[in-house]
Amino acid sequence: MKKNILRAMIHKLKSKGALYADIRWVRKQHENISVFNRSVENLSHHIDEGYGIRALYNGAWGFACGSVFSEKEIEKNIKLALEIARASSTVNKIKAVFPSHPASHISHASNYEINPFEVSAETKLHYLFRANEILLQSPKIKFAQSTLDFYKTDKFFVNTEGSEIEQSVIESGGFFEVTASEGSHIQKRSFPISHHSQIRQSGYEYIKELNFPANAPRARDEAIMLLGAPDCPVGKNTIILDSYQTALQVHESCGHPVELDRVLGAELSYAGGSFLTIEKYGKFRYGSKHVNINADATLPGGVGSFAYDDEGIKAQKIELVKQGIFCGYLTSRETALAVKEESNGCMRADSWNHIPLIRMTNINLEPGRPSLFELIADTKNGLYLCTNKSWSIDDLRLNFQFGTEIAWEIKNGKLGRAYKNPVYASTTAYFWNNCSGVANKDSAYLWGIPTCGKGEPGQAMHVGHLTSPARFEKITVGIKR
Repeated sequence: MKKNILRAMIHKLKSKGALYADIRWVRKQHENISVFNRSVENLSHHIDEGYGIRALYNGAWGFACGSVFSEKEIEKNIKLALEIARASSTVNKIKAVFPSHPASHISHASNYEINPFEVSAETKLHYLFRANEILLQSPKIKFAQSTLDFYKTDKFFVNTEGSEIEQSVIESGGFFEVTASEGSHIQKRSFPISHHSQIRQSGYEYIKELNFPANAPRARDEAIMLLGAPDCPVGKNTIILDSYQTALQVHESCGHPVELDRVLGAELSYAGGSFLTIEKYGKFRYGSKHVNINADATLPGGVGSFAYDDEGIKAQKIELVKQGIFCGYLTSRETALAVKEESNGCMRADSWNHIPLIRMTNINLEPGRPSLFELIADTKNGLYLCTNKSWSIDDLRLNFQFGTEIAWEIKNGKLGRAYKNPVYASTTAYFWNNCSGVANKDSAYLWGIPTCGKGEPGQAMHVGHLTSPARFEKITVGIKR
């Protein structure tokens, strides 16, 4: 029934003079379960459903959305979208150019083994309580929090070019964190990721794979150990970032700078711009020969994976950095014209009531040859930094400072004592040009971040990163007091 109404409405948009238009129906389902210490902190199940209409008229865009699904209401929003486009066209100095694209007809669903929405709340709570009981087995542990998140997103997309694209995706994940305290000292350890759930395009089987109870003792003991650990030493040093910290480094200092709308100034008022301006395209040395970065929207399990983007463009794998040379942007149909190319399918909206923006897909640092053990063994003096704690980066993605939860001393190729409060700072090109090695695929991990922010109003997108640990030379580490 809904599909037939949307088909009728897209014909109406075309008959009313829209040069191009699309309607995107979205139904999002999100379940969150959280346990704090020995009590249930949150148990929620939220369903959000509606549609968004984009219309291009006389070189200007209009957008309207609604959650009441009837022909009458949709017709009102069609009228509104066209009115906005007409009004915008009277003041736009530059007319939008939107290249046509062949129609696509496809139905796609992500793979999973166990539907997480069919697993009982009791089973999920038992899993979290088991983890927390282990985390709390010391008087020095003051707080333990374990969380699970499950998402199901259904989309139906139609446009005036004749495309009809249906997609359904299930994502599952979680994380826990434990906080130790003694006197005025407080330290925290997280697993497998900090700040939010680590998610994967997968079912409840991924929660079993994460195995919180098995990983809780190490996190607990390391949080306690850090209370008495020395501060991270200050100075220039060789550092090896674990896979997760490498993922965040790729996200902030490569993923965001290659979003072409940022480069063209569309995000300056909020998310910022980019140092990877168009004159650098294809010739700027972003990093050393060890640095190869791609964007892959087809990667199995990645939360940045899909069949088609929200402009009806097929998912693709593209190179962003090849042997250290910057060679690719994330683009839309409209922005790709600025670099004389076609869209590589990176336009996505986080919900029905937001417009699509250029967003990261799965941004991956390609693995190198040495194992992580060999990378460490080849390091005479250095630090192995694990699990992000904090980050700060300027609006052009040039200058940054990151903190991690723990650092391990590397002495003569072996891991030694632990340090607390490690931080490192650098500039993007210097940092990646000082990359002296990337570990092989055996230590690579596919990370899923559900909170990538961009746009006004703000949108939180799910993006992925497949990364191995990486080594960097002569990096400023520690805080001068």
